Amino acid sequence: MEGLAKIILLSVYIVWKIHSVMKKLEKIHEVKGEKLLFKVETSDDHRDYMKYEGLRNEIWGEPNDSLPGSRNMKCENILHDGSSLFIGVYAADESGNFEQDKEHLVGFSYGFVGVNNKEIAFKALDNLQFYSQYTGVRKDFQHVGLGILIKEFQRENLMEAFGIYTITCTFDPLTGVNAYRNIHHFGMDIVKYIASYYGEFGGLLNRRDIPTDRFFLSWDLRKKNQLPDYDLESLIGSGSTAVQAGTKMVEGRNGILELEMVEKLSLNLDQEFLLAEIPFDFYRMLRETDVSESKTRRIPLEWRMKTRKAFKRLLERKYKIIDFRMIEEKNRKRSFYVLKKGTAYDNIY
Repeated sequence: MEGLAKIILLSVYIVWKIHSVMKKLEKIHEVKGEKLLFKVETSDDHRDYMKYEGLRNEIWGEPNDSLPGSRNMKCENILHDGSSLFIGVYAADESGNFEQDKEHLVGFSYGFVGVNNKEIAFKALDNLQFYSQYTGVRKDFQHVGLGILIKEFQRENLMEAFGIYTITCTFDPLTGVNAYRNIHHFGMDIVKYIASYYGEFGGLLNRRDIPTDRFFLSWDLRKKNQLPDYDLESLIGSGSTAVQAGTKMVEGRNGILELEMVEKLSLNLDQEFLLAEIPFDFYRMLRETDVSESKTRRIPLEWRMKTRKAFKRLLERKYKIIDFRMIEEKNRKRSFYVLKKGTAYDNIY
């Protein structure tokens, strides 16, 4: 009887543990009047994974760069046989219920577990890291903060349910919306600048004639983000701007508009804090300059090549990117990376 009692107790504990873990795998948020379910994918039906590929292609618009096939996605799920984590965000229907299908999927993330030191590999738990490959939000649900909520939900599950404490990811250095979320809000550390990381890449968020440069970031999930102490307005007016932008009226794809141009590079400045300005909306710039006229078409390419030179040079000079800020002055919206001298970087290339 004692052995049977132990088996019963163990079974109860296992059921409780599974229920406890599964409960952490979903959360409901109300955002600007929308009721949303954030949920880790647990399905063992491969057909349930096609909705992620459908939304990925709707957002990025590059069918030649697809997720794995649905059967592979199901098998690689960390809750089944692999190391991948799928998170879906579902909007409630008119009755307030959640249908977990393609129609109601409004955001998602996808990534997988890897290792930092390849020699140690999987021999030590603290060598594990999670590479976040995709985080996307459907167009009609953008600009309501879902990107931040998805990353927070991802962090919670990786730490509490799976015991992983480091996330790595990449983003285009010229995209302010990603810089603000990753650097200002979460305090991720930029450890590399990688030129033309994905080679030629098209779709809705990239152009094949613009090199796919990326920042590579590492996020310590246990670290509390502490915003640095500096005065942005004072820096803007103090001659501390290493990359400075002006504006110019151009004939864009949808008519006349004002776009930022790189006005000046000052890469030998030696102040403690420096600023590097980027376009306020690089995605808009890519779309509007997608025209046949060569000077207009080259505007984002000039931004890419000049900021590549600037970031690589400043990182080599031991400047660290510590923040990202957006301001509005004289009816003009501006975006700045804030750099501070004194932190070394490895593997800049």
